[in-house]
Amino acid sequence: MKMKKMWAAAMVAAGMMAASPAMSQEKLNVFWVKGFYKAEDDALYAAIKKFEAKYKNVKVELSQYPIQDMIPKTVAALDSGTPPDVAYADVYDFQVTASWAYDGKLEDISSVINPIRARFAGNTIETTFLLNNKENKRAYYAFPIKQQTMHIQYWADMLSDAGFKDTDIPTNWKDYWEFWCGKVQAAHRQKTGQRSFGIGQPMGVDSSDSFFSFLTFMDAHNVKLVSDSGKLLVDDPDVRKGLIAAMTDYTAVYGRGCTPPSSTSWKDPDNNVAFHNKTTVMTHNATISIAAKWLDDMNNAALTPEQRATATKNYKELVKTAGFPNKPDGSKMVYRAAIKTGVIFKDAKNKARAKDFVSFLLQEENLTPYVEGSLGRWFPVTKVGQQSKFWQDDVHRKAVYTQFMNGTSPFEFTKNFRFTQLNNENVWAKAMNRVLNEKVPVEKAVDEMIDRIKTVAR
Repeated sequence: MKMKKMWAAAMVAAGMMAASPAMSQEKLNVFWVKGFYKAEDDALYAAIKKFEAKYKNVKVELSQYPIQDMIPKTVAALDSGTPPDVAYADVYDFQVTASWAYDGKLEDISSVINPIRARFAGNTIETTFLLNNKENKRAYYAFPIKQQTMHIQYWADMLSDAGFKDTDIPTNWKDYWEFWCGKVQAAHRQKTGQRSFGIGQPMGVDSSDSFFSFLTFMDAHNVKLVSDSGKLLVDDPDVRKGLIAAMTDYTAVYGRGCTPPSSTSWKDPDNNVAFHNKTTVMTHNATISIAAKWLDDMNNAALTPEQRATATKNYKELVKTAGFPNKPDGSKMVYRAAIKTGVIFKDAKNKARAKDFVSFLLQEENLTPYVEGSLGRWFPVTKVGQQSKFWQDDVHRKAVYTQFMNGTSPFEFTKNFRFTQLNNENVWAKAMNRVLNEKVPVEKAVDEMIDRIKTVAR
């Protein structure tokens, strides 16, 4: 009987020892956007594996979703009281990060950011220094991952078919748009017999490209909607005048038939698709995903040799990446940069380990491979990452590098969080569509837009 009891006790003890690692293992719940390219995801997985090797008792439970599902999934988790510990999506910055900070839903991660703040390039880390209205303070409520700005992409062979070359492209604002609309389109149609369009102008209400592109036109006209302190400036007559000029320029392309009729209903992929199909000669896009698609194809072993050869020619010879023309006043464009942000939630279950994870991910040896895995679509936020050889050994990436090195400016929502709602509503594209589809005068559409801005952001 005594031996039986000793044997039973030994078995129980053995069972407890076997179970103890599992019982003591921490779980870190991470929501992360699905990468555009395999290399992005592979770099993320590699960083997670290294993190788990360092923190052997931690298991990272990674949930990845397509970009369009990230906000609904995150909001649903927040509403249910089970937010992830760490979350990142390419659209958080535009639409929710500043609002979450204002409402007190985000954890202050200044303890993570402050020790490494000097590593970040200008106009990057500032985007994550946000207002918490519940605690009436500003702090680092998010972490920067990468950034984007607006680029021009055009087909060199379509330009050649129209009888023009790169050096023929004007550098001043008015002549630049007239060149693509009034000259290239007509000449290309005459030469090829195709119903091609000189410009792919994003205008859809469901498109972030449309408001990013329009705000770039607004920047060209030196419009400033909000002060550094967050005060609205839309009552200034010069601001209204600039908005009218920007809206006139932006909608004129459609009015003259120089962009596909479907442009007013485009979603984010649609200007890319039209360009790849050679429906448009030129488009503007808030990353170089258009060029990078061909880079991805030329390295895709699943494609035929012929397909890879076509992709190689497109990437290396035919698709061109460039910046915008000079502003109407003749000065150089300063591009607005969107800083892509991740967060730790205030009600997360494992905030301490979440901060360890963010600190680990932001180390150069982990962050740089992730950013470079996007094949140039995203630009680094760190000084070291920006000076990587990666940005010098490719003509498209060199163009991106040059634009960022010329200086950038932040979005309005970094100064007044309510602009995230205005972006969500896409008041910019709604005004465009009032002009183009409902035949409302530009001045009236702009005044309506100003009224909405004042209602939301005052």
